[in-house]
Amino acid sequence: MMVKRVIGAYLVKKSWGLLLVLVQCFGVTLLYAQSPVKLVLLPEHPRPGEPVTVGMAAGAMGEKEDPAGLFQAVLINTRGQRLTKASFFNLTVDKEGTSLKVAILAVPCTARPGSAVIQVEHQGASIGTIDFTIENRTFVSEEITLDQGNTDLRTIQDPQKTAEASVLWGIISRTGTEVYTVGPFTAPVSSTRRTSFFGDRRIFRYVDGSQASSIHAGIDYGVPRGTAVRSCADGRVVLARSRIVTGNSVIIEHLPGVYSLYYHLDHIAVQEGTMVRTGTLLGQSGATGLATGPHLHWEIRVAGENTDPDAFVSRPILDKDALLGNNN
Repeated sequence: MMVKRVIGAYLVKKSWGLLLVLVQCFGVTLLYAQSPVKLVLLPEHPRPGEPVTVGMAAGAMGEKEDPAGLFQAVLINTRGQRLTKASFFNLTVDKEGTSLKVAILAVPCTARPGSAVIQVEHQGASIGTIDFTIENRTFVSEEITLDQGNTDLRTIQDPQKTAEASVLWGIISRTGTEVYTVGPFTAPVSSTRRTSFFGDRRIFRYVDGSQASSIHAGIDYGVPRGTAVRSCADGRVVLARSRIVTGNSVIIEHLPGVYSLYYHLDHIAVQEGTMVRTGTLLGQSGATGLATGPHLHWEIRVAGENTDPDAFVSRPILDKDALLGNNN
């Protein structure tokens, strides 16, 4: 595949050797600076709700850096719909200072299985694409009957809820520049008992007999009140406060555009702006906010998209050996 396009003052020519595009579900052999680099990332094909990593040779577009996030990776389905996007950031991958530009985005849990495309863009213009396949995935369906209090939390309009949602979205849709961890992540509690799963298709039944549907954005651990909740990876606490719907809540930034969220805590043990390590105590589980009983709701957002936390636990989101082709 040849790539040749003039973008501003830059000229991209040669082949994919000057433009490294890799997907976490895909393994390809590419060239960078005329040296072969084998890029292997697993699994071979992502499923709905799973993260995808896209990398590009830093400096491939010239000497000028990209502080404004002018490079983006966009996930496009076969109907031409732009499902999600993420900005690139620089990642140093070895002691010699070799770096790649990397973007992390998620396949939406509502995406249809089948062919899809990652399109790499600079200032809105396409500079290359890579084809891949979204695998099929089945999600659990569940019905939840709410009492009067929880029905009111979901149905009554409240300006404070709107303001809190705006603050939340402003945080999880922001892409920074700091790489606090390369993973893999760990579960935030030692218990393996789950009462709800990622991507569950939910029906909420209200006290007046009406109902509403939603998609569960994370994992619910059925743990007793007071269970220690710990950080799933290194990062920076960007939110630690009480919210109407999610109760006592903590959000940690781990990578540009990657955040972990912990809801319904009985008590918060960290402050906003604090740096945490994997295993740092964040608080204790509870039933604050919209909850039918004590539990921990844990989710991970990637470029604003809800993403399966299990994918982060099972493999590093940034595998430097895989990026450099050093895995045997």
